[in-house]
Amino acid sequence: VQLQASGGGLVQAGGSLRLSCAASGGTFSSYAMGWFRQAPGKEREFVAAIDWSGGSTYYADSVKGRFTISRDNAKNTVYLQMNSLKPEDTAVYYCAVGRSSYAGSNFAGYAYWGQGTLVTVSS
Repeated sequence: VQLQASGGGLVQAGGSLRLSCAASGGTFSSYAMGWFRQAPGKEREFVAAIDWSGGSTYYADSVKGRFTISRDNAKNTVYLQMNSLKPEDTAVYYCAVGRSSYAGSNFAGYAYWGQGTLVTVSS
C-alpha cells in the first residue's frame, strides 16, 4: 500500500492550496481517509476525515470553515482544499487510510500513512 501526497508549497497568508493524496496497492473506496499535520517542534495533529462514501466529514476546530476534505473513489484519491491559510497552518501534511468505513481524529483509527507534503504559509 502506498499513499502519495502532493500539492504542498509556499503560499502567503490568506492564500489557498489544494493537497491531493493518491492511494495505490489496494482498493480504498470502502475505507475512511484522513489528513493530519505536524508543525516543527509539535506533535502530529488531526486535520480532517471523510467516510468511505464522502457523505460524512469531520474537521478539527482550527480548520473548520477554511478547509474542505473530499474524495474521488474512482481515482483512489483524497483531497484537502485549504483556503484562508494562516502562518499557523505551516506543517507537513500527511494523508492516511482508515481501518474501517468511518474514522475520526484518533491516530489508532488509521492503518496506512503517506510520506507527507510540506505546506509553508508566510505572513
